[in-house]
Amino acid sequence: MEIIPAVDIRQGRCVRLLQGREDAETVYSADPAAMALRWQNLGAPRIHVVDLDGAFAKGPKNTAAIEKILATVTVPVQVGGGVRNLATMERLFAMGVGRVIVGTEAHKNPGWVKAACEKYPGRVVIGIDAKGGKVAIEGWTEATGATALELARAYAGLSVGAINFTDIQRDGMRTGVNIEATRELALSTDIPVVASGGVATIEDIKALLPLVKDGVAGVITGKAVYEGTLDLAEAIALARGI
Repeated sequence: MEIIPAVDIRQGRCVRLLQGREDAETVYSADPAAMALRWQNLGAPRIHVVDLDGAFAKGPKNTAAIEKILATVTVPVQVGGGVRNLATMERLFAMGVGRVIVGTEAHKNPGWVKAACEKYPGRVVIGIDAKGGKVAIEGWTEATGATALELARAYAGLSVGAINFTDIQRDGMRTGVNIEATRELALSTDIPVVASGGVATIEDIKALLPLVKDGVAGVITGKAVYEGTLDLAEAIALARGI
């Protein structure tokens, strides 16, 4: 299971937002690339980058910061936030991004997203962000009537790299991963699932490890590694011991 540290970028800085709220920001670094390098040096197999401004503005806004990360680290980088069309996705691939995450468009305009999954097999990640089991879009600001399971099933049989599943109510709260919802989603699809939201300590990693057999391939962690309640190197070592 991959332990994937998150580098969330807002106005060129590395930040975290509680439950994705614009008014609940903590700034951790003015240099996202340096932070990404720090996580790589601790053994991170992949860096998860989110263009927060892009997510809210519906288009990429922190391209320079992302380019600097790509020039600084050697591990694969996955990027999401503001990916609303194939052209944006292809620009990110051309920059050197390994995988591109699509959230809102995966729900609103699945046609081009499904085509992209086939054009770039294994490189498109479907971001499913849920609150109370229902998918939220537009930077988590808009609720839909669709369930996480329904959205996952819509991409069955396609060459999807992974599903990033976030429990919005737990994101940044360090209240523990939603184990049951993550397991349910993983069992409902043949696409690898990456858990997100609520990671607090090494105990959360231990709780997720039994889900590897169900299809959980990784977990994204943000606030816990920034504030030191989770030792990234220890978590990676534990996950690699499977």
